Amino acid sequence: MRRRIVLVTVIAGMLAIALFGLPFAVAATHYFVQDERAELERIADSAALTVVNDLTDTSHPPSLPPAVADQAGVYSPGGRLLAGTGPATADSVVLAARAGALSSGDIGSELVVAVPVINGSTLTGVVRAATPHHDAYVRAALAWLAMAGCAALATGVTWLVARRLAVRLARPLEQLSAAAERLGDGDFTVRVGRTGIPEIDQVAKTLDKTAERVGRTLDRERAFSADASHQLRTPLAGLRLQLDHALDSPDDMLRQGVTAAIATADRMEVTINDLLALAKQVREPRSETDIGRLLTEVRQDWHGLLASHGRALRITPAAEARPLVYEPAVRQILGVLLDNAATHGRGTVTVTTRVAGNALAIDVIDEGTDVDVDQDLFARGHSSGNGHGIGLALARSLAEAEGGRLRLATPAPTTFTLFLPLSPD
Repeated sequence: MRRRIVLVTVIAGMLAIALFGLPFAVAATHYFVQDERAELERIADSAALTVVNDLTDTSHPPSLPPAVADQAGVYSPGGRLLAGTGPATADSVVLAARAGALSSGDIGSELVVAVPVINGSTLTGVVRAATPHHDAYVRAALAWLAMAGCAALATGVTWLVARRLAVRLARPLEQLSAAAERLGDGDFTVRVGRTGIPEIDQVAKTLDKTAERVGRTLDRERAFSADASHQLRTPLAGLRLQLDHALDSPDDMLRQGVTAAIATADRMEVTINDLLALAKQVREPRSETDIGRLLTEVRQDWHGLLASHGRALRITPAAEARPLVYEPAVRQILGVLLDNAATHGRGTVTVTTRVAGNALAIDVIDEGTDVDVDQDLFARGHSSGNGHGIGLALARSLAEAEGGRLRLATPAPTTFTLFLPLSPD
């Protein structure tokens, strides 16, 4: 690419030099020819002033100054050479000057100028000045040579500038190419530096946004996979427990066990739908949520699982308040808190609701006392000995996305409090 940029730039420079230099060369040649003609006119006029008296007084022949004698000649009105250099008889230019006006033209290889010599109203002679065309062409050739040198110098400068320009243009494009290749290989942290060239910087900015967007999408997919496995673990355990109980029960209890298993499977489907909805970039608008109905679902989901481990679930009546949140998010947050209490807590699990200012507070309490307050329980994948895992990190991120807060209220008894914003009405 660099070679193509240099080649195109040099060709463009040479074309510009040619378009400017050729007309200038022609104009320079014309100028030198005209300058030679003007010089001949000056010589002829000077010679005419010198011989005007000699031509009036015919007692002695006219004489020319030595400085112009080798270029000028004096002719009689009849066309005979009287003095100086030139053809013995008048040529066409001299004959034209006898009409009383300056004349010029090309005679063979010479440029000729003739000036009439007039005394009063009488033509007393003609002065002819001539010089070879070679003189004008030599001057023009020297000028062309100088212009060719300047053109060569300009072409060299153009080549140097083109190389620098090629480096400046090609390097960011090569960086873009390398960044695109890294992006294709799965490195979504790649970022392209800015060059100060607006067009290239715009492409780099677009590539950075694409890498960031694709990276966020993959992060969401990975998080969804981890969150789904975490959130489905408890319902699957409950489903297995119900099916095992149904197999161990008499035939009259089999129908009840299968019915409970189907209900658990339905709740698993709800969990999957919630996670898919939460993984979307654009969610449905928030609406007032019936916390009482959600707590009823919580009782159905968790009562049997806790009872199978000899633990009780107590849910107090919901406060008369409807938070303005996205219902699937609250459902998953409560599922995480109940799973955390069932896995890491002890004793009875209590869920209470209360109005705290402009928020609805939901407390999930168990009788555990071994929470390490020095550990960040809400860090995804932290290395706590209790192994709270990704659940609390997911719950906090969902709460903050809904404009709420989740915090550890007390370590003993273990109490997590979820604050949800209430509707302004």
